[in-house]
Amino acid sequence: MEDFSNNEPNSFSNSGEGNYPPKPMVIEKKQNAVIRSLISLGIYGVLFYALFNQPIVYIAAILVVIIIHEMGHFIAMKVFDYSNVKIFIVPLLGAYTTGKKQNVSQTHLSLIILAGPLPGIIIGSILYFINKNLQNETVKMLSNVFLVINLLNCLPFYPLDGGRLIETLFFKQNFAVRIAFGIISIMGLVALCLLLQSPLMIIIPVFIGIELINENKNQKIREYLKQERINYFTDYPALPDKDYWLIRDCLLFSFPKKYASITPGNYQYSVAEPILIKHISSILQVNLIHNLNTFKRIFILLFYLASFIVPIIYFGLHMR
Repeated sequence: MEDFSNNEPNSFSNSGEGNYPPKPMVIEKKQNAVIRSLISLGIYGVLFYALFNQPIVYIAAILVVIIIHEMGHFIAMKVFDYSNVKIFIVPLLGAYTTGKKQNVSQTHLSLIILAGPLPGIIIGSILYFINKNLQNETVKMLSNVFLVINLLNCLPFYPLDGGRLIETLFFKQNFAVRIAFGIISIMGLVALCLLLQSPLMIIIPVFIGIELINENKNQKIREYLKQERINYFTDYPALPDKDYWLIRDCLLFSFPKKYASITPGNYQYSVAEPILIKHISSILQVNLIHNLNTFKRIFILLFYLASFIVPIIYFGLHMR
């Protein structure tokens, strides 16, 4: 959890170049991440059991696969010096891992993305070959869960790992292509929901649609900031006080209903400041270092496709 501190108790109005109050400081509230994750996993298991009435061993297998998948992302982020790395469990939908780093290379980001599904695909494949001799139903089930969950994550739709990898390799900083890719992802995920007959999964494309609408507004703000020569390729701690309040004003004008109680140009702290801090942070962009030439990007893409398609073809043929 995050909060903010008010460095100045008085309100300010913009009457000159230097009359901007200090931006509110983000304060991390200390929490036991392990306990939080265990509670979330427990809620996940209980809801899954209550709604789908599946055997406990099957639910436990799903939770194990999710943990291993996210630990792959977690460890890779730690290796590449990300800070504030956390795993969040979303009951019934899965999990995601977050971390902070301002200067990120395509190579590191690609490896972080691949570190999630690849271990699960490898483990599932090993269990499958081990079970050829054992013929154990539990091992077979565990192998299938590892393979299905991680192969689904490799589908080329945002926000799945496959979609995030393609975006990172080819157009992460091309807004128009990202929006088009987001729309294609929505259609693909809706089709997947229908194919799997899983109405609960429809929440994911709905969230993506909302994110695209908000991101379109955020991009318009970035275009204005670019014209005003305000650097938004920075993180929140390095953001100058003046830029904080100017970006804040942009948000107030762009989202008048959301921030109806706050007047632009009157620089005083509001009860909505924690929400504004998060919103401003979403405007700010990381510096993506393009250190992959065309050959390397194609190589990573082919590696991803092979790790995704080969298991599907092999196990599809041998499970008939």
